[in-house]
Amino acid sequence: MSQLALKIIREEHAALSAMLRSLALMIERGPGDQPERFFDVLRAMLFYIDEFPERIHHPKESDLLFPRLVRVAPELLGVVSRLEAEHASGQDRVRELQHLLLAWELLGESRRLEFTGAAQIYLAFYLAHMHTEEVELLPLAESLLDEEDWLALNNAFGAHHDPLAAGVRDPFYDRLFSRIVLTAPAPIGVGPA
Repeated sequence: MSQLALKIIREEHAALSAMLRSLALMIERGPGDQPERFFDVLRAMLFYIDEFPERIHHPKESDLLFPRLVRVAPELLGVVSRLEAEHASGQDRVRELQHLLLAWELLGESRRLEFTGAAQIYLAFYLAHMHTEEVELLPLAESLLDEEDWLALNNAFGAHHDPLAAGVRDPFYDRLFSRIVLTAPAPIGVGPA
């Protein structure tokens, strides 16, 4: 049976990795002479992270993939428990970044360092989190899960794609993605480098 779910997970990880790297590039570049545009796109990027990976992607991993993996490979319980804890804290982490960004925007340069420091920690955390999933869990899922598992996973992950990852247009999110793509630097957008 085709493992569509693994393909989708990897595509969504790639899209999120690109978004995180673009976020880092934007932060490094700074607001320059267009602070309104800068803060607008950073807010949109953080909203995307909260909206898709945190609310849609992680619950499918936590509720469907992880329990199946622990059932067939109980030795993964420690890794899965750590990843679960990271999922559980994810929304709080991204919302803290949203707050710190707003503080920088509204209160000025005195709040920049706090945001950039927290963002660097968050970006490193998130990239490491996805790396762990891809290196320690997905290969085992591919080799150990059965046809019934894949049917459930494929249906769940196939039911709602991250439009940024799947390349499937979702009119509901067109404005969000247009804002990000037209302003953010590559690899996410076509904005100025």
